Amino acid sequence: MAHYAISGVWKDTNGTITDYAIHNTNVEKNAVDNPAKKYSKTEAIKLLYNSQNSAQTLLWNYKSKAWTWGTSIIVVNTGTNKYLRTIQDEIVRDNLDHLINYTFVASTLS
Repeated sequence: MAHYAISGVWKDTNGTITDYAIHNTNVEKNAVDNPAKKYSKTEAIKLLYNSQNSAQTLLWNYKSKAWTWGTSIIVVNTGTNKYLRTIQDEIVRDNLDHLINYTFVASTLS
């Protein structure tokens, strides 16, 4: 089983998420092992649609200058449409739409 973290998103001019910044994680150490890689919406859904994989949001804590874990992320099916959604935990800052918007930070991420 692989575990991933999503730290940010890219959005189009309408504010729709088009890509995700996804990190591999080390579950045993509860740590993020690698820098993020940019995944298209389709690639991210395919990655997390696999029941062997799981993901959480990853939040930057400006006070402690460290990443902190957010909520779990799932793939939702609505008819023929699939999308990623966080588990509802009533914490707005860890929703995918509120993560770092890399569209404004960097045009590319390797």
